Amino acid sequence: METQWPEWMRINENLRALTPYGAPQIDVPNRLNTNENPYSLRPELQKAILESISTKVAHLNRYPDRDAIELRSKLASFINMKSGTSFATENIWAANGSNEILQSIALAFQGDALGFEPSYSMHPLICRAVGKKWISVPRKADFSIDVDSAIAAISTERPGLVFVTTPNNPTGGSTSLATIEKIANAARQVNALMVVDEAYAEFSTALSAVTLIQKAPNIIVSRTMSKAFAFAGARLGYMIANPAVVDAMLLIRLPYHLSDLTQAAASAALAHQESLLADVAKISASRDSLTMELQKLGFAVIPSDANFILFTGFKKEASEVWRSLVELGVLIRDVGIPNYLRITVGTESENRALIEAISKVS
Repeated sequence: METQWPEWMRINENLRALTPYGAPQIDVPNRLNTNENPYSLRPELQKAILESISTKVAHLNRYPDRDAIELRSKLASFINMKSGTSFATENIWAANGSNEILQSIALAFQGDALGFEPSYSMHPLICRAVGKKWISVPRKADFSIDVDSAIAAISTERPGLVFVTTPNNPTGGSTSLATIEKIANAARQVNALMVVDEAYAEFSTALSAVTLIQKAPNIIVSRTMSKAFAFAGARLGYMIANPAVVDAMLLIRLPYHLSDLTQAAASAALAHQESLLADVAKISASRDSLTMELQKLGFAVIPSDANFILFTGFKKEASEVWRSLVELGVLIRDVGIPNYLRITVGTESENRALIEAISKVS
């Protein structure tokens, strides 16, 4: 339902029909609805973050490094270690969460935006909020991208930005590098940038699209520390791209947008990446175990490379199942795909609570 804005408030026309992004925030024992990492930071990392932040506290009267040089260098090293690449500081840009990265891209570059849905709902919301038309191309029944349809839509619509999420949120499947490269080549034919949103990349064994940037300079890869690094509360996102794209970020970034405290905390987390990524392996194993448990109960589960699971096969309406689970203390996500619900992989106790509850209400 469209909000009735007061006559004296001249809200932008392209915002009138939009609704705010957000999942229900309900106080229940088992919250499995926002794709957070279920594990708290280890005590040694908490200590390291506090020590790193403490070096900055005495100087909070001064602005932070507006270009976050040290942090960007460490992010480049992390990507190079994981993907065998050779990126440098000038290939990286960092911001307050990957959503700020996505918004900055939408602000900096011309043209409408095209994406393959269902996918991350913030892509169209951000693009419409900055005045762009959103062009939705449906995915196939199995939620994969139809390459021929994708290329045809790009050729016909001639967007300025093309969005691909891999692993895809909310469905969980990955898009192959071969498909990404074909779409990127089609985008380049119409002078479009391709934004590959890899918020959940660390949970997947697939090669990252960063490995394509050298030969496809119109690819921008967006990443976050919120998921694999259990850093959702710190708000640190970043992108990997051709240096010319990063230069464009300097034009539209807000002055001193990334605080000293955020930069210090993120740097400390990167120094402890091995222990953090060990939890990623634990979550991935739990995801596979949870998938089997759901299948034993008769549900159809979409194969996932992320830290969440999309499933279907309810005997009742999905919305009724969702409400019944909340009453039993388990909060999952209704992502707006008819007859499907999404579960964030939790701790072992949270996953058990989910299975016990869903076996009672489905």
